[in-house]
Amino acid sequence: MGAAEQEFMGHNAFEWLTERLASHRCQYWALQLSGWGGYTLLTFVGSFFWVENHWVHSGYIAVATTSGVGLSEIMRRGFQRLWDKAPATRLFGSLVVVLIAALVWAGIKFGGSLWLYGKPGGDGEHPVVLAVYWFSYSFLLLMTWTALYYGIKYYQASLTQQEKALRAESMAHQAQLKMLRYQLNPHFLFNTLNAISTLILDGDGRTANDMVTRLSQFLRHSLDNDPMQRVSLAKEVEALMLYLDIEKVRFADRLGVNLDLEGDSPRALVPSLLLQPLVENAIKYGISQREWGGEITIKGRVFAGELLLEVSDNGPGIAEEELVRLGSSGYGVGIRNTCERLYALYGSDQKVRFCNRPEGGLAVHIRIPYEQE
Repeated sequence: MGAAEQEFMGHNAFEWLTERLASHRCQYWALQLSGWGGYTLLTFVGSFFWVENHWVHSGYIAVATTSGVGLSEIMRRGFQRLWDKAPATRLFGSLVVVLIAALVWAGIKFGGSLWLYGKPGGDGEHPVVLAVYWFSYSFLLLMTWTALYYGIKYYQASLTQQEKALRAESMAHQAQLKMLRYQLNPHFLFNTLNAISTLILDGDGRTANDMVTRLSQFLRHSLDNDPMQRVSLAKEVEALMLYLDIEKVRFADRLGVNLDLEGDSPRALVPSLLLQPLVENAIKYGISQREWGGEITIKGRVFAGELLLEVSDNGPGIAEEELVRLGSSGYGVGIRNTCERLYALYGSDQKVRFCNRPEGGLAVHIRIPYEQE
């Protein structure tokens, strides 16, 4: 057998062992046999100090251990039936199961004592004292087994509940992100269709048709991308240019775009369609307010392990009191959803800030952790 075949078989054996150990049933029997094996070993070693015929006593130990394993397995099945009962029923039912099992096991060991020594109390103990001793010993040992069983059972149930809670939280988190992400398309589509309707009413059918073609390209790109996935800033800018192509049909030479992506920023991961609502907001409240149009600037750079983004325009800006409302509750669906998406994805590790530029216009600054594919 070649080295490659041996390595393959060893890998398969390791995978099989890993799968077995991950099974609750295998874990139970591993603990069960280990525990009773330890009991057998301690009993056998201890018997050297007071038993003369070790071979006969070894048979007795084997019978006691085998019966203990069988009784504990019967107890386990009883506990499984009691698991879904009320706490009080489970408590008293388990106690009854342990008492019955202890009585049976004590009877087996008491009978073994008679078999070993020929009569009860080989050293002069009264039979009642010997029976009480064996019952107390059996009850204590089986109660210890029960405590370990329920302890592991409750621990596993706790882990299962935690996994379910985390899974539910993750599903709710994903549903929230998808809802916020999908809300962008109807919002953007509404504004674009209004623009197309205006072009048609103005009799500019050729421009309207060109805008519909570019709109279909943008929507195809949007639908082809998973809203839960993040994309590189370079791909995000490509998608943004599809949107800007639509807007340039409306504004022609009145809309200018300036891109400034420094260093490693094009490789940074960002939520898909992060920039589109910000640029749309800049066009709606900045560029369209000026008769001669204006310019939108998109900057990106990496600093101190963070991606710093800026979307700005050279429009009229907004009043200072509006800046406070813009930062707290958002200004329209697009900006509000962008802020909520960033918070859902990054929590306190992100920051969105709005400010008026000294030279005129509004700037949106975004800070998120820098990550690459």
